[in-house]
Amino acid sequence: MNHAHHESAREATRPGPAPDATRLALAATRHCLTGCAIGEVLGLLISGALGFAMEPAMLTGIGLAFVFGYSFTFVPLLRSGMAVAEALRITLAADTISIVAMEAVDNLVVLVVPGAMEAGLDSVLFWATLAIGFVVAFAATFPVNRWLISRGRGHVLAHGGHA
Repeated sequence: MNHAHHESAREATRPGPAPDATRLALAATRHCLTGCAIGEVLGLLISGALGFAMEPAMLTGIGLAFVFGYSFTFVPLLRSGMAVAEALRITLAADTISIVAMEAVDNLVVLVVPGAMEAGLDSVLFWATLAIGFVVAFAATFPVNRWLISRGRGHVLAHGGHA
C-alpha cells in the first residue's frame, strides 16, 4: 500500500488555501511589514528631529509607511517594463488592504498601551510598544492577505506582474 499517495490525496481534499497561497501570504505580509516599519520609524525619527507632537509624528509615520509599502511593489513593476499607470493600478489593488490592516493594528496597539503615546520618541516604552504592535499587526494582517490571495486578489496581482 502506498502511504504517500494516500497522504497526498488526503491533503488535496483538505479545506483552506493551497500551500502556495499560504507561502505567498507570508511573503506579502513580510513585504507589508517591512515597508510599514521603515516608513513609520523614518517618519517618527524625522518628526522627532523636527519637534512634531506625537500625533503629527504618527501621521507622518503612517504616510511614509504607505509610501514605502507601495514603493516595494511599484518600483519592481516599473523595472519589469510595466507602464506607470498599470503599475500604479496593480500596486494600489495589491497592497492597500494589507497596508491599511497593518497600520490600523500597529497604531491601535500603540494607542491602547497605557503611557506609550505620552512616553515620547526617546522612551523605551514607546519603541517596545511599537515593536509589539508590529508583531501583533503581522499576526492580524497575515490571514487578511491569505484570504485575499486565495481569492486571486491582493498581492497575488503584483506577483503576476513581477513574473
